[in-house]
Amino acid sequence: MAASRPKPASASSKTGGRVYGLMHFGIFGRKGDSRMNRVMWILFALSIATSVSADQSPYAGQEHRPVKSMSAQEVDALMNGDGMGFAKLAELNHFPGPKHVLDLAQQLKLTPDQIKKSRTLFDDMRSAAIATGQELLAAEAELDRAFAEKTISAESLERALLEIAGIRARLRFVHLEAHLRQARLLTKTQIALYDRHRGYGHDGADHAGHSPRH
Repeated sequence: MAASRPKPASASSKTGGRVYGLMHFGIFGRKGDSRMNRVMWILFALSIATSVSADQSPYAGQEHRPVKSMSAQEVDALMNGDGMGFAKLAELNHFPGPKHVLDLAQQLKLTPDQIKKSRTLFDDMRSAAIATGQELLAAEAELDRAFAEKTISAESLERALLEIAGIRARLRFVHLEAHLRQARLLTKTQIALYDRHRGYGHDGADHAGHSPRH
């Protein structure tokens, strides 16, 4: 009577079949295998897991966002009037922002009048940024809805994108213009001190750590 061939413990998955194949040919998995074989098994298992997850979209899970094109952090930043990097151009060209000027009031030796005017400037900027940010959120939500309800067309898409671009430009203006006004409130010495305390102007500095909240 012919000897029966060994059967795999489980053939319910592709991974199980591959593992059995390697065990059957003695690559690993037998009793008494060396530590190296166990390491090879771990590496093999990890390679299988990687190949399975490689097909998953980086957008997975984002389909549940209220506005698909914006993260929760971006929505919060717009609602709070945060800078979001809109004024980086000014910040890195020696035009300080009001928020960080107030944070560095002691180091910059601001006068009471400078503090008062800088605080008013910051409050005005933040108020305008919040209002414009809400407009941007509403426009993005409307575009999202048009796609979700399949009512979008090439013509309406173009109109929506131009509207969003206009709102975004106004929002950037709010932040950049505040930096222009802030620079006029400071002396050249204070601006140089600001740059130094913010870490700008050093050889090799790329300002990658600049905070977008200004």
